[in-house]
Amino acid sequence: MSASRRSGTTDELGPQEPERDGADLLAALLDGMDAALCAFDADGVVTHWNREAERILGWSAAEAVGRQGFAGWAVRPADAEEVEGRLLSAMQAPGRQVHEFALLTKDGGRVLVRTQSAAVPGPDGKPAGVYCAFSEVHAQIDLERSIALSEALFDDASWGVVLVDADLRPAVVNAHAARAFGAGRTAVLGRPLGELLAQGVEELESALTHVLAEGAPPAPAEMWVTVRTAEGEQRRCWRSGFLRLASPLAEEPVPLGVGWLFQDVTEAKQTEQEAALLRFRTNQLHRAARAAAECEDPAEAASIHLDFALAGFADHALIDRVAGGSVPDGEGPVRLVRAAATPSGAPGPSLPAGRAGLPVRYADGHPALQCVERIGSVRASAGAARAGAGAGEPERAREWAVARQWPADSVHALCAVLRSRGRTLGVVTFLRGASRTQFERLDATYAEDVAVRIATALDLGETLERRG
Repeated sequence: MSASRRSGTTDELGPQEPERDGADLLAALLDGMDAALCAFDADGVVTHWNREAERILGWSAAEAVGRQGFAGWAVRPADAEEVEGRLLSAMQAPGRQVHEFALLTKDGGRVLVRTQSAAVPGPDGKPAGVYCAFSEVHAQIDLERSIALSEALFDDASWGVVLVDADLRPAVVNAHAARAFGAGRTAVLGRPLGELLAQGVEELESALTHVLAEGAPPAPAEMWVTVRTAEGEQRRCWRSGFLRLASPLAEEPVPLGVGWLFQDVTEAKQTEQEAALLRFRTNQLHRAARAAAECEDPAEAASIHLDFALAGFADHALIDRVAGGSVPDGEGPVRLVRAAATPSGAPGPSLPAGRAGLPVRYADGHPALQCVERIGSVRASAGAARAGAGAGEPERAREWAVARQWPADSVHALCAVLRSRGRTLGVVTFLRGASRTQFERLDATYAEDVAVRIATALDLGETLERRG
């Protein structure tokens, strides 16, 4: 400004009012800014401090200007050196420098701020100080964290994340969930859940509907589903959590859908189920042993073992003994005589077959005969008939069972050899209907344990008869 203006003289433009000092204008300008502003000289001494900085931190300009940096008042002592170094580093760096750190308020609170600082050149062009603009960033940080969390969930999460709309159709699917469905991320969008799951869809849709109406359940739910994939149907167990999504922009909550998070726990659940099944079967064997010990008739003791083994394991069971008592290993042909069987078509305990000793007319290659010849367990199923998919499948399954001298509703069979003291005494056969799964290796192990106990009871009976 010209000296004439500072002195109040007039010129050709007319009388002028005395102007304020340049420092006053700068202070007024700084105070009118929405952002908090401060400045430091080359030694780090505060030279300017506006009203927004005072509002955020509580320190007035009179209290701030003239202080050496922020140490001892606006930052924690442990952070002072680092904060001052960041701010003054702008004098040696081109452009603006952006930093985030915590400052202290006058009442002792902490405020997270984001700063933008740049060098202030002096008359010689060299840095004469630093100006710094800062603002509270809680809202900005919260938004950025929300966005970062959302991106991480939909890209890198190790569990499935699906946003289901109010029509119960996937609207957004992360990479893990897409792999669980056996499809691409875009391939599952907008499709009914019934097209993705062969079984378990009713339970899942019921849970989603409940969340939309009532809110999230208090704990995760474990759901067994069958997923349709390019490799075929896969049975999986998903531990699922649900969140109701509502628009934050509406005065009243408007449902946007459900956030569904799930983790595949199939292997853990299968291991847990197998352990529980093993405990149950072990208890059954112990209970059978105690009950059989009270029987005077060895045939009755063998039947008791059969009855206890059936619980939760099979629908029918029968015992066939080798004609003549036993057969030496590797010799044949073998003839089998029915010793005991569960009632066909009605519940009840296993019944001894009497003393007629008539051989069972098993055809060559019958699973029971194979069991004796191999001296090991044999599993058999009615093949495709077990599923009952076609109109003629149940009839073919029935023919398969009747041809093998088994109850007509049998679809799966497991034969275990009866051996005691190096001799083959017969075969125990367990049968399941179409409502049950095929026998697995774990089932074969259990059947072999039962066979050992039945064979011991039968062998004891033969010994007692010879002594008698």
